Amino acid sequence: MQMKMKLLLSRRRPSESGTARDASRSITQDAAVCGLFAALIAVGAFMKIVIPVGADTMNFTLQWLFVLLAGLLLGSRRAFRSVAVYLITGLIGFPIFARGGGPAYLLRPTFGFLLGFALAAWAIGFLCEKLRPTKSVTWFFTTLAGFVIYYGMGIIYFYMITHLLASQTPVGIGVIFGVYCLPTMLPALLLCVLAVMLAGRLRPAVLAALKA
Repeated sequence: MQMKMKLLLSRRRPSESGTARDASRSITQDAAVCGLFAALIAVGAFMKIVIPVGADTMNFTLQWLFVLLAGLLLGSRRAFRSVAVYLITGLIGFPIFARGGGPAYLLRPTFGFLLGFALAAWAIGFLCEKLRPTKSVTWFFTTLAGFVIYYGMGIIYFYMITHLLASQTPVGIGVIFGVYCLPTMLPALLLCVLAVMLAGRLRPAVLAALKA
C-alpha cells in the first residue's frame, strides 16, 4: 500500500512542478509584455504635436498608436494591464505623461483621455478575442469602438472636473468636443488605420512569443 502511494506521488510531482513552471513562465511573460507596451506608451508621450486651443494647448501624441497595438495584439487583460502600468507609474511621480506626472494629474481635465486609453485598450482586446477577426475591415471596426470609448471618456471626465472643482471654469460638452477633441480626431483615425496595418504584420510574431 505504501509503495503504491509513493508511486502515485512520484507520478504527480513532475506534473505539479511542470504546472508551477508554466505558471511562473506565464507571469514572467505577462510582466515583460506589459512592461514593454507601458514603455512604448511612455515614449509615445514625447512624440507629440502641440495644438494651440485658445489659452491652453492640446498634445497629439503617438501614445494612441501603442494603445491600439496593445489592444489588437495582446488581448483585453494584457492590454489593460499595460496601460494601467503606464498610468500608475505616471501618477506615482515619474514624468512620463505629456506634461509631466504625479497625483495632481488626476485634477487635470484632460486626464480623462489617459483613462480612455485603458478602457479603449481593454475594449479592443475584448472584441478581438470574441470576434477573432481575420479581415482588416473587422480589425478596423474594433479600433473604432476603442476610438469612441477613448474620446467619450475624455469628454465625460473633462466635463466633470470643470464642473465639480471650484478652481476650474465650467466648460460645456460642445466646447470640449469642438476645441479639445475635433482637432485630433482625424489624425487619431489615421493612427487606427496604421495600427491595423502594423498589427497584421506583428501578430504572428507576438502570438508565437506569447506561446513560447
